Amino acid sequence: MPWTSINRIYAQPSNTSASEGPITSKQSRVAYTAAEDTGGRFELRDHGYGKSSVKLLHVHRDGDYHVIREFEVSTELKLASESAYVIGDNKEVVATDSQKNTIYLLAKKYGVKTPEEFGVLVVNHFLYMYRQVLEAKCRVLEYPWERLQAGTPHNHAFLFSPTATRWCEVSQARHEAVVVKSGLSGLRVLKTTQSAFVDFVQDEYTTLTDAAERIFSTIVEAEWTYDGVRTANFDNAWLTVKDAILDKFAGPPDTGVYSPSVQHTLYQAEKVVLEKVPEIAWIKMTMPNKHYLNIDMSKFPANVTKGDPRHHIYQPVDKPAGLIYAQLRRRPKSHL
Repeated sequence: MPWTSINRIYAQPSNTSASEGPITSKQSRVAYTAAEDTGGRFELRDHGYGKSSVKLLHVHRDGDYHVIREFEVSTELKLASESAYVIGDNKEVVATDSQKNTIYLLAKKYGVKTPEEFGVLVVNHFLYMYRQVLEAKCRVLEYPWERLQAGTPHNHAFLFSPTATRWCEVSQARHEAVVVKSGLSGLRVLKTTQSAFVDFVQDEYTTLTDAAERIFSTIVEAEWTYDGVRTANFDNAWLTVKDAILDKFAGPPDTGVYSPSVQHTLYQAEKVVLEKVPEIAWIKMTMPNKHYLNIDMSKFPANVTKGDPRHHIYQPVDKPAGLIYAQLRRRPKSHL
């Protein structure tokens, strides 16, 4: 489904009928909101409902050549009325089963080009079809399939390759612009050299010593939003983020790249993303340390530990872990 096929970027009122007009004296005696029901003591601030984890495999068959994308889609609607909560009136409730069916029917009609574009289509549909919906949200998680390589790319066989998971969250409130947030999770990387951590604070609380040479391993999480939703190339943006992380973490294959800290590596990757993808407004990355600690062999006799000097043994320690994060955003342009 090309991006241009989604014409309704802003929510429009639907032609779905709903009760209007002044409240009669009989109706006024019914408490339709939490505030009315409790005499002003309480109010229902945040509410919504939806269908979670709708599994969907989209297969595009072009003769013998097939393309697949597998998704897990969740929807969430916020209604203008609180009646379903306060008095148990379901007349304006779009059933979660109907939301599930909508996902399948929209995918069948338009296909699924990218998670972001499908998310926009879903939220726009709910706002267009149902006037009682104030806000619609859609989260799309993509399962990482890649084409099987059998000497040459296979026409219709695929390999599950969980290098990283792609996801997006799309939301839209009535009469407001659509908001798209994309993300990457579970990108676990490790390098055995070209990493250090030195010259940090040393005081009475410190036992950690300078490490001029250490293993650097982390599981990267990243999320970002767009200024230019209409012009964004969502596939390219996601690949650019992943490539920027891998490049600034690993460097050239023969020499690598030096990392004085996780903070520095994280910042360098974020800077590359904003430089290469002008539609991205901001990006946030999280990099927890996954420690691989040196094992003290000095307590053992030399005849026990003596062996091939190329052997180095470390102890993996997942918890506790250092947690490093930062958000890099574009500064507003000066109007002077």
